[in-house]
Amino acid sequence: MVKRNLTGAGYGLGSWLQQRITAVIMLFSAIVFFIFIAYIATQVNSGISSWQALFQNIFVKFFVQIFFIALVLHAWVGIRDLWMDYINCAGLRLIFYVFTILWLLGSLMYSIKILWI
Repeated sequence: MVKRNLTGAGYGLGSWLQQRITAVIMLFSAIVFFIFIAYIATQVNSGISSWQALFQNIFVKFFVQIFFIALVLHAWVGIRDLWMDYINCAGLRLIFYVFTILWLLGSLMYSIKILWI
């Protein structure tokens, strides 16, 4: 019988790959968003109406929402591994997991409220 090691993250390749994929999505999103910022900043009549018009576009809303989803997933993997590696008490770790999940879900719901409602 193989004894399972209960300390450490232990997710290996899956976590590593998820971190890299979400990081690439966020990097691509940031580059595109900075291009939008540069475009709006160079316009003669740029102002709040330019930003409002930009975020009325359904594709921009979708693009920004994808960024926030990637950000939440990226944060979850990083914080989950941190809690697994450095908090040895299972009860305390569970409390940290629950608060982290609630915070991340709350942040995601708030981004939906800001963009879509």
